[in-house]
Amino acid sequence: MPLSFVILIIINITKTPHRKRFTAIPQNCCGPVSDNALTSAQAAGLAQGFAALADPVRLKLFSLIAASPNTETCACNLVKPTGRSQPTVSHHLKVLREAGLLLSEKRGTWVWYRVNHERLDELRTVLA
Repeated sequence: MPLSFVILIIINITKTPHRKRFTAIPQNCCGPVSDNALTSAQAAGLAQGFAALADPVRLKLFSLIAASPNTETCACNLVKPTGRSQPTVSHHLKVLREAGLLLSEKRGTWVWYRVNHERLDELRTVLA
């Protein structure tokens, strides 16, 4: 008597795996690099922030958000000034957000971005 087996594999494609995110270094943990050498963890966390700003498109997006009159900007207002497509702008905003440089809030169908000043101060401090 033949047996039939049905194997069901359910794959959840709606969730992407979480990428390892470097946490922001604790406030007041380190001063300028000329004062003390950074630990490996501190260097990795800071490098992620600097790498995110090293791209010209991301630096422009960051400056547009930082200079916005209301201290926050809708993602819908960032496509035209950069001359990039909406998916490209969304990708760059995601990189900035994952680096801890931007904070975001979804309102209806739009996402609003603002600068994370604590993270920006960390990057400034280490270069002072």
